[in-house]
Amino acid sequence: MNETAVETALVELPHGITLSCRTCGDKGRPVLMFLHGFPEAAFVWDALMIHFSRPEHGGFRCVAPNLRGFEHSSAPADVKDYRLKHLMQDIAALIAIECNNEPLACLVAHDWGGAVAWNLAAAQPALMRRLAIINSPHPGTFVRELTHSAEQQSASAYMNFLIRPDAEDRLAEDDFRRLWALFNNMGATDGPHRWLTGPVQSQYRAVWQQGLHGALNYYRASPVRPPRPGDPGAAAVHIPREMLDIRVPTLVIWGMKDHALLPSLLEGLDDYVPDMTLHRVDDATHWIVHEQPEQVAAYLQDFLAWETSR
Repeated sequence: MNETAVETALVELPHGITLSCRTCGDKGRPVLMFLHGFPEAAFVWDALMIHFSRPEHGGFRCVAPNLRGFEHSSAPADVKDYRLKHLMQDIAALIAIECNNEPLACLVAHDWGGAVAWNLAAAQPALMRRLAIINSPHPGTFVRELTHSAEQQSASAYMNFLIRPDAEDRLAEDDFRRLWALFNNMGATDGPHRWLTGPVQSQYRAVWQQGLHGALNYYRASPVRPPRPGDPGAAAVHIPREMLDIRVPTLVIWGMKDHALLPSLLEGLDDYVPDMTLHRVDDATHWIVHEQPEQVAAYLQDFLAWETSR
């Protein structure tokens, strides 16, 4: 995956939100859209976007928005503005703009981006022909495990730190010491992450210095978290079945050494996603996109073979 230029643009959505986006590939080509998670940003998809924009890999138009609250995208102050219905509205509007009201070739998502993608695919399957999820739990299995599994409750305990009113200040201390530690806490295969080089750290630092309030509001706005005294968390969440079933072909890639999102989240997934291709990667963690980009690209390439033959 050779480095080439990725363009940036501010895209104004009809409902008043602006998303800062990274793009490559020719307009008018089938679109792949990439959604990042926490504490990341759109730049993490650059290598994959460059790869899939090349003619020999499909010649796709590739778009990676910074989700609301991240980098230079709009960052409303109110917690309620980070509820899933608003996050889904942003991506649906961006798809309409980028695809000229045609469906995406594929929506690719990781972590919090995956939460948006799962829900958008269930609610509006006509927006995409395919869905690809990387280490992001389906809402049905996540609610189940956070309600009944002590192991998953413990693994997700960090979520209750992130909703604290002082979380922004605590995370920013000592040059974001706790955020750097999060990369290891969520999975390290061989000690410190070799992909987290000085230049990559500078990219993260530049994003975090824009502010963490919006990013943390994702956790504050969602009741899907471990229970704690006075807060039942996920145990109080009921999601209608029609909002759980995925009716588009779906690829799931899962780094099995993810310390935060445990392999038990894959159990029963085929009940919700009947047309699913699942790849378990034993020697990868939550950060598989960084650790094994060639493997992720290969799985996506196979999954997109039908799209590239159109």
